[in-house]
Amino acid sequence: MQSQAFTGNCSDCPVRHRAVCAHCEIDELDELESIKYYRTFEAGQTIIWSGDKMAFVGSVIAGIASLTQTMEDGRTQMVGLLLPSDFVGRPGRDGSAYDVTATTDVVMCCFRKKPFEQLMARTPHIAHRLLQMTLDELDAAREWMLVLGRKTAREKIASLLSIIARRDASLSPNGPSGAMVFDLPLTREAMADYLGLTLETVSRQMSALKRDGVILLEGKRHVTVPDMGRLMEEAGDDSDGGLMA
Repeated sequence: MQSQAFTGNCSDCPVRHRAVCAHCEIDELDELESIKYYRTFEAGQTIIWSGDKMAFVGSVIAGIASLTQTMEDGRTQMVGLLLPSDFVGRPGRDGSAYDVTATTDVVMCCFRKKPFEQLMARTPHIAHRLLQMTLDELDAAREWMLVLGRKTAREKIASLLSIIARRDASLSPNGPSGAMVFDLPLTREAMADYLGLTLETVSRQMSALKRDGVILLEGKRHVTVPDMGRLMEEAGDDSDGGLMA
C-alpha cells in the first residue's frame, strides 16, 4: 500500500479524506484530538479478540488487518480485510464479533470508545460518515459473496487484486494516474485462505496472470497493473473500474 510520512497530525494523515473524520470541521477535529491516541501492531499480532470488551474504536492509518471467525470445532475462516481508512469497532456494541489480526504492521488512530459515542451523538458529520462507511462495507460484503460463491479461481484472484489496487489508488486525493502499482499485503497462503483456494492454485493463477500480461510481478509482492480495465475484465466484472467509495 502507499506509504506516506505521518507525524501524528490530522493534516498529515494519509487517510484523512476517507476516514470517519473526513467531513469534520476544525472544532470537531479538536474534540476528536482530545480523545485519540495511536497504537501500532506488529504483523501477526491480535488487535482484538472475538467477544472481548472493546475500550476503543478507530481507523486503520497504515497496514492491513484481517477479520477471522472461529467455529465451534476450532476451524477458522478469514471473513474480511481491513484496509487503510477502514473503521474498527462498532459504537454501541461492547465487544467484537471477530478476531482482528494485523496481517502486516498496522498503525491505528484510536478513540476512547465512550467519549467517541458521546461525540458521535452530537456530531452529524461523524455519524453520517460512519453510516456511509457501514453501507460501503455492506456492499463490499455482498460483492465478496459473489466472488467466493460464483467466480472461477482466476476471477477470484483478479477480483482481489482489483480491490486492493483500487483502494490503494483511492488513498491519493488526486486518484490514479497511469499504471497502478502496489505492494500486495497478503502472502500466497493468506490469499488462499481468504479466497477458499489451495496455495498451489493461487500460485498457478498468479503466474498465469503474469504470463498473460494482466499484471507484472517483481518478486512475489510488488504488483503493477498496466491496464486496470483488463484486470476488471479478468475479474468478471462489467464495472467501469472506478474507485471504491
